[in-house]
Amino acid sequence: MCRNLLFAATALGAALSLGSAAQAAAQSMAPATASPPSAAQAAAAPQKQKKASAQERIDAERLPPMARAAFWVREVNLDPTDVVANVRLASALRSLGQYSDAADSAQKALVIDPKNFDALMETGRAFVGMGQGFYAIDPVKRAAALAPKDWRPLSLLGVAYSQVKRDDDAQAVWRQALGLSHENPAVLSNMAMALATKGDAAGAEALLRRATAQPGATLQERQNLTLVLGIEGKLAEAEKLLREDLPPDQAEANLAYLKTLSASQTAPSPVSTPAPTAAVDTRTWASVKGAGG
Repeated sequence: MCRNLLFAATALGAALSLGSAAQAAAQSMAPATASPPSAAQAAAAPQKQKKASAQERIDAERLPPMARAAFWVREVNLDPTDVVANVRLASALRSLGQYSDAADSAQKALVIDPKNFDALMETGRAFVGMGQGFYAIDPVKRAAALAPKDWRPLSLLGVAYSQVKRDDDAQAVWRQALGLSHENPAVLSNMAMALATKGDAAGAEALLRRATAQPGATLQERQNLTLVLGIEGKLAEAEKLLREDLPPDQAEANLAYLKTLSASQTAPSPVSTPAPTAAVDTRTWASVKGAGG
């Protein structure tokens, strides 16, 4: 899932202030504070910690989110001017739901390299994740200008526009995205969820059926279809999809949530509607919160 604002520049050498479990995990990897060493101890002391190798960085991207965040915290602490480390830390923090810290890390990368495409996208994704689409518009538009043939900035920009009720602008950029990536399931899903939030569940269902029919469709699109089916009261089909895609406990939790939605006959907000559990929130229905691109 990926608004005009001049971001405050953060000093390049400022230490990360994550206030998170990721920071604690990274700190556990650092040597304990000790008394100043003697001359003999200093001579025998190991050399200063080195940044990870290229292969270690590739391997780190396969780690679970918490371990991945800890790895990139260490890399940033070793070199706060490392753009790649700041961007990947932002991505890891975003996957943990720490959107504010993710935005901070991505913006630090932009201070160093204002035209870094990945840093612009991560900034946009973080603000969209917080439901603050207005602040995502500017960086995502800049990313789109840097990569005019890439559908992802347009998809994310549409979500940002949707969050600030610029519905016509959202639909326009999503159509542009589809022009670059025909029948792209993520874009179709974003368009569908925008319709769902306006009460057009039938229109959303039609788009989501197109999305889930595509070879590149993911769990995200299938679960968005499940959500819309639940809103429409088509609980039998929704339950079938849930049990195909999720472990029993998550399927039961989501089914209970869908029954509540169906009974209320109220479409969810893309930002404020709670998912039934934290686990479900991270694996399903993320686009209801504005994720995309």
